[in-house]
Amino acid sequence: MRFRAAVIDDEAQAAKMVGRALEKLGFEVETFGLGHNFLARMAERPFQLAFIDLKLPDMDGIEILEAVKTGFENVEAVIITGHGSIASAVEATAKGAANYIVKPFRLQEIRAVAREALEKLELREENRRLKEALDEVPPLKDFLGASQVMLDVFAMIRKVAPVNCTVLLQADTGTGKERAAKAIHDLSPRKSKTFVSFNCGGFTEELISSELFGHEKGAFTGATATKIGLLESANGGTVFLDEIGEMPLNMQVKLLHVIQDRRILRVGGTQPIDLDIRIIAATNRDLQEAMAAGQFREDLFYRLNVVRIYLPTLAERREDIPLLADHFLATFNARFGKAVASISPQAMEVLTQYNYPGNVRELENIIQRAVALADGEIIGLRELPPDLLNLTFSNLGTPGLLPLEEVEKRHIQRVLEATGHNKGLASSILGIPRTTLWRRLKKFGLDADED
Repeated sequence: MRFRAAVIDDEAQAAKMVGRALEKLGFEVETFGLGHNFLARMAERPFQLAFIDLKLPDMDGIEILEAVKTGFENVEAVIITGHGSIASAVEATAKGAANYIVKPFRLQEIRAVAREALEKLELREENRRLKEALDEVPPLKDFLGASQVMLDVFAMIRKVAPVNCTVLLQADTGTGKERAAKAIHDLSPRKSKTFVSFNCGGFTEELISSELFGHEKGAFTGATATKIGLLESANGGTVFLDEIGEMPLNMQVKLLHVIQDRRILRVGGTQPIDLDIRIIAATNRDLQEAMAAGQFREDLFYRLNVVRIYLPTLAERREDIPLLADHFLATFNARFGKAVASISPQAMEVLTQYNYPGNVRELENIIQRAVALADGEIIGLRELPPDLLNLTFSNLGTPGLLPLEEVEKRHIQRVLEATGHNKGLASSILGIPRTTLWRRLKKFGLDADED
């Protein structure tokens, strides 16, 4: 979306300068020499940003400010004046002005204020679009995402949930496989019945067989009583089989019979038991490669792969990281009895740059740790794992083949900027004493005094 900006100033040259600066930032700009002309145009086609001169031939700038702030929503207003005073600045701020600039101004000052306003407008627009998306379709419980790739996943889940077919979730560890399976169950006609989850990885065939099918009393040594298996206990509901690619081949045959015949036989039993279950399986393996290698049955693959849903890694949906981080912040605030209000922009920047090999679960653990360690109301860089900070800085990259000294200078500069020029934290991240950092700053001509 291209935002509209108005410059209301009877000094044509000043209005032209401000207008050009705003156009370079991407605004669609109109200039006005009179307040009434601006308000008429505003009513006709609203602006989202207004630079208002305090003294105009026909109106006072404060009157225009009041009209804009009371008559329109989501407008950023900036007062410009050649007669600045503390009283007028206070009044403008009280009436809702975002900034107050005194003439003669520098274009750099105009650009900085306009960029700040643009960030607010973009954030509001993003929130509006997100709210619209969420209003249109209720969110899936505990399964969050606002990126397009996740909205596509949610749409697929809603579409497939009411249909009684098997589903194969193709996804890496930590991407929310069980949440997706539970969401399908909760949206299906089976939602009032049992949802059972079982991880097929790392267990022997005997143990999997006993857990899934149950056994009769005396079926083997130690079977002192009849045990109902997970499949039978989920009768009428849904069974989620995670890491299906790790299931032993003999067990794959038994599972195939369950899907085909809709019956099970307890271990040691002779009477088949009718079964009405829906199976959702998940794997992070390429099952077609596993079939080619003789490690997975082709007939079972096609039984499971009626509908396949791919869950993206967190690195593939970075725009969801702030949403998820805020969700986990609220979760662990409640769990730990803390009142951490937010995550600092610097810390969020680091979080959004990291690649998360452990996906959403790793982000959850990082926020859990940060909330546990936080002393104040804001999570900063100090609360993030040091190795994450180092990895993030190293991932920033350096263009071209530069001399070692230049690489060192640029890296120190980046760390300083990321830490808000906090020398103690910067030296900790760089792994050097604070005195060594100070000498490096002097050597490279960086700002050694700022802290």
